[in-house]
Amino acid sequence: MDEDILTTLKILIIGESGVGKSSLLLRFTEDNFDPEQTLTIGVDFKTKRLSVDGNTVKLAIWDTAGQERFRTLTPSYYRDAQGAILVYDVSNYNTFSKLETWLNELEIYSTKRNIIKMVVGNKIDVEQREVTREQGLQFARRHQTLFIEASAKTRDGVQSAFEELVHKIIQTPGLWETYRDGNIHVNDKDHPQKSGCSSYCSLA
Repeated sequence: MDEDILTTLKILIIGESGVGKSSLLLRFTEDNFDPEQTLTIGVDFKTKRLSVDGNTVKLAIWDTAGQERFRTLTPSYYRDAQGAILVYDVSNYNTFSKLETWLNELEIYSTKRNIIKMVVGNKIDVEQREVTREQGLQFARRHQTLFIEASAKTRDGVQSAFEELVHKIIQTPGLWETYRDGNIHVNDKDHPQKSGCSSYCSLA
């Protein structure tokens, strides 16, 4: 592991097909947007370094396909993830209503009991909305997740979403390890901190 990297974190991006998961990943990792982005087949994977709270972390980000026929491929990718971004399309209420299913799947397959979850309402650049900001915020509060609205097309909220998720992970005991002087230093796992909706849940 590089000496200047505090730790490597595994992040999942999950949600229904077509909500813009791959576009969010592409915008965050390469600062690019492809209007002709194709649907993910199975699982995609990218890495990126991110500086948070004065520390550099390496993110290993897994973009999972939302189509039902690929769902059997994804359970193994939930293993050891420290963070999960659940994405819906603000212009498609059905993708918002399916968040409950994705949360349940996360609970079933996640091996980290205090995994940090963030709900992201994507495509806020569209004119016709079917899900209000308040509805998204209420869902996040009810399920004690972080929340932000974003647009992969315009960049709005994308960087903030990943930064806030990582910030919360680093603050959570037992979710990550540091490797120094050849030894493994593990945060105190006796006092797990539950993911909650704090002041930055409702960032614009």
